[in-house]
Amino acid sequence: MLRIVFTCLIFIVITVPAATITPIPQNIEYNLKKALLGKKLFNDTRLSSNNTLSCASCHDLQNGGDDNLIFAVGVDGAIGNINTPTVLNSTFNFRQFWDGRAKDLQEQAFGPIENPIEMAHDFSKLIPQLKETEYKNEFSKVYKDGITKKNVANAIAEFEKTLITPNSKFDRYLRGEKDILSNFEKEGYRLFKDKGCITCHHGVNIGGNLYNKFGTLMEIENDNLGRFNVTKNKDDKYYFKVPSLRNIALTSPYFHDGRYYDLESAVSTMALVQLGRPMKQDEILSIVAFLKTLTGKLKIIENKKHD
Repeated sequence: MLRIVFTCLIFIVITVPAATITPIPQNIEYNLKKALLGKKLFNDTRLSSNNTLSCASCHDLQNGGDDNLIFAVGVDGAIGNINTPTVLNSTFNFRQFWDGRAKDLQEQAFGPIENPIEMAHDFSKLIPQLKETEYKNEFSKVYKDGITKKNVANAIAEFEKTLITPNSKFDRYLRGEKDILSNFEKEGYRLFKDKGCITCHHGVNIGGNLYNKFGTLMEIENDNLGRFNVTKNKDDKYYFKVPSLRNIALTSPYFHDGRYYDLESAVSTMALVQLGRPMKQDEILSIVAFLKTLTGKLKIIENKKHD
């Protein structure tokens, strides 16, 4: 569904010589013992108030790192009000959440656990509960002060740090395998740059490194005030963190409100309301073909015992 209020239509030529895309590194530094503990927590339903949901419930690591729903379903069937972002490659984001309210992964980890329409737990109750389980011994081996709110979030964040997806077709292209992309995919990349998409979607995460207004050049129906909800600054209305395009073919529906399930509609809308440059159907399909080359390969750390 798309309802636009046409206020102006500006055709512009955008050149951003400094905006480049870099491959995801093959490896990233992390603390293995903390990450393994975080992996267990990430998949543990005991972190929700009624023992029904885990972080993995809304972040399916084998299917794009999100839930493929318009809005997430929390405890007792509560429905959220914003699309679940992927957790894959989130370590490369400059802020976390659509409105950027968390400065890093550790700060982000607190949110869903305590959110009343997500996991709906209270750390003042959760920590004592965890101390009555096997976690008491497991945390003592990793953290000097054992189970604390900070350490729970730190372990989850350390695991999430490992969830990178290198070796996409496009990363291999950037590393020198020039024949790995078809001519149609290469044309999509050229259009992605020439039309101005790369203005906001660049860097290692092809996004996730700045805020932008949803409806930069044209007003578009939008019920969420975005960054304004955090800052209360009227100039921040409808500003959101630009999402990563990594693994975008796996993370439908798209946008903060999940309004589209297909990439063609998402690309068409972005070209119109963000760039003021309507695209022809063959151009849209070519860019979509390029976007599908951004699907990488996730390797989840193995849960081995470490003394």
